[in-house]
Amino acid sequence: MENSRYPKFTFTWIGGLVLLGGLLAGTIFVSFLNVFWMFVFKENLQYKEWFLMLSNAAGFLTAIAFFDFFIVRPSTKKKLNFNFSPTNFYTYLLVFPLMLGMMFIAEFITAQIPTTGPFFGKFYEFFSDLMNQLTDDKAVMIMTAVIMAPIFEEIIFRGIIQKGLINKGVKPWKAILYASIIFGVVHANPWQFVGAVLLGCVLGLVYYKTKSLLLPMLLHGFNNLCSSLLIMYTKNESFADAFKVSEWIILGIGIVIFSLFYYLFMKKYKVHYAEI
Repeated sequence: MENSRYPKFTFTWIGGLVLLGGLLAGTIFVSFLNVFWMFVFKENLQYKEWFLMLSNAAGFLTAIAFFDFFIVRPSTKKKLNFNFSPTNFYTYLLVFPLMLGMMFIAEFITAQIPTTGPFFGKFYEFFSDLMNQLTDDKAVMIMTAVIMAPIFEEIIFRGIIQKGLINKGVKPWKAILYASIIFGVVHANPWQFVGAVLLGCVLGLVYYKTKSLLLPMLLHGFNNLCSSLLIMYTKNESFADAFKVSEWIILGIGIVIFSLFYYLFMKKYKVHYAEI
């Protein structure tokens, strides 16, 4: 039985529009703030490394707030609330290798997407320039990618979209897949789309089994931390390049690790939690 602390809301296309509206509202607010700052202090905040972090935070916060006030509270008479409870220690020992295995698999598949040619070449060049801009300030990159993104994105994609779809009656595996595809689409480039969908499925599975957003947030942060460290110290977001091994070896290791810990997570320990 659903505990009264957690409202049983549903997610529909209207909820999607509300999230989008909140995201735009937050972004517009920060833009107006920058215009005001330029007018008063003659300084463009867009050139500050932390400005993108502020913009992202404002967009995510207003999106969540809009969904709370315009969807959850009117339909459930309760405020938006999530379970962030920790689980038993053995579950952590299962889900982190599970995530790592999928990270290896996702890297191999992503590496097969072209980075040259009339379309992919220019797109990849633009994407690379954007990523280089985002990683100029390492402290801001860590704060944004490892702390902020996992918190806000897991609340939206797993806590709101996936959970809302399941509450609506969508089969759990479909809800996990739909939320993961949306998660991939918002990354807006084919190289991150694949990883976002595959890793999103792992995050969604862990959330569905544990009913706690804490683990998906930690796993998401773990993935982004690994990516950030690879970028900072190898200039390339690739385990294969970092360890000087073939992509096929990374794939093989990933399949073995993922398969083993998926079995342990799903079968041997039969992890089933209720939202309390």
